[in-house]
Amino acid sequence: PIDAVIDRFPVLITGNDKAGEFYRKSFGSLFAYVTHRIPEITDELFKIDDAMKAGFGWEHGPFQIWDAIGLEKGLQLIKEAGQKPASWVEEMQAAGISSFYTVQDGATYYYDIPAKKQAKKPGQDAFIILDNIRKSNEVFKNSGVVVEDLGDGILNCEFQSKMNTIGGDVIAGLNKAIDLAEKDFQGLVIGNQAANFSVGANIAMIFMMAVEQEYDELNMAIKMFQDTMMRMRYSAIPTVAAPHGMCLGGGCELSLHADKVVAAAETYIGLVEFGVGVIPGGGGSKEMALRASDTFRKNDVELNILQEYFLTIGMAKVSTSAYEAFDLGILQKGKDVVVVNKDRQIATAKAYARIMAEAGYTQPIKRKDVKVLGKQALGMFLVGTDSMEAAHYISEHDKKIADKLAYVMAGGDLSEASYVSEQYLLDIEREAFLSLCTERKTLERIQHMLKTGKPLRN
Repeated sequence: PIDAVIDRFPVLITGNDKAGEFYRKSFGSLFAYVTHRIPEITDELFKIDDAMKAGFGWEHGPFQIWDAIGLEKGLQLIKEAGQKPASWVEEMQAAGISSFYTVQDGATYYYDIPAKKQAKKPGQDAFIILDNIRKSNEVFKNSGVVVEDLGDGILNCEFQSKMNTIGGDVIAGLNKAIDLAEKDFQGLVIGNQAANFSVGANIAMIFMMAVEQEYDELNMAIKMFQDTMMRMRYSAIPTVAAPHGMCLGGGCELSLHADKVVAAAETYIGLVEFGVGVIPGGGGSKEMALRASDTFRKNDVELNILQEYFLTIGMAKVSTSAYEAFDLGILQKGKDVVVVNKDRQIATAKAYARIMAEAGYTQPIKRKDVKVLGKQALGMFLVGTDSMEAAHYISEHDKKIADKLAYVMAGGDLSEASYVSEQYLLDIEREAFLSLCTERKTLERIQHMLKTGKPLRN
């Protein structure tokens, strides 16, 4: 399958069947029609594309589609449809210009019909379009990420894997991006402009290791993931995550560990690991325990606060917008921000990274003051999961996963409330994750998710 929609158009018109004929006729008529709407509707062709995208939800406007197919081929389709293009198209072709849009120095240029030459599309300074700067500003690339220089001392790490899943190559790329930023730059943005920010860790890789019982390798892979998330927070430079669309599991954990999150308003973010039979293993369980600890106030009923954070993971809650993510404790008021215009997101994230760097960013010290409640919380959670199972709200395996999560978020089987380090919580989180990977029912859940894309309740 061709992932990028824009790359599908040249293929669609080559079909020898009814569908191919339909596309050829449709595009031929469409291209002829839009050329004649200039100057009736507007003098600038990019405004027609923008109107179709904003008003009708098209991913690409008619002139962008024509560019993807090719100017010559588009004119041929118009002729086959028994129509004629407007005269300005032939003038453009005669002037040796073979596309409506070009990219130069990271900026988009369009064919200005009255001026009869390429002109810079206005209003781009507020936006950063990664497709435009990727070629000219690439600093590092591997099979998982591209690291680009956004200018002003800020780097961007852009995931390039399928559905932006986080596997070994992405983790290596993230570490390289942090290395580069610490050495020669002032800040790092983690953002992309695909449909989804990231759908989480590469569960196929976890499944393969678990099935083949390569537990040492799996332990190392999870530790590497945890260490990279901790580097996000404890590096010498400010890190800004820019989630949008689906930001699930590992993608959510990455956002939780950034110094700041600049989320698009339409962000579906959550820790959904329960759906594949494990607990968040990349620092997500630890982070929720830490955030609960930071929320405790004098004379509070601390169990109730911890329970809220426990349920966010235990019920695999996903926010329906970035604003709801504040209520779930995934985004933090006063620290994280929401951007309504998705096109401005990377530019806004860059601006925040710049502000943090200029304010004199100080490398944080790893926390050793996380208050965990021990047996007191663990007992409450175990009673809760027990009664949920007895009432048939959850399955036996759901209970097993919830009990493992309870153990991690309570800080283990401690006799009384204690202060522990983040590393202690990460170690028991990883241990719980690995023990669940030995369970047949967890492997069934992962396999079902890989096959159908839907969670299995077993």
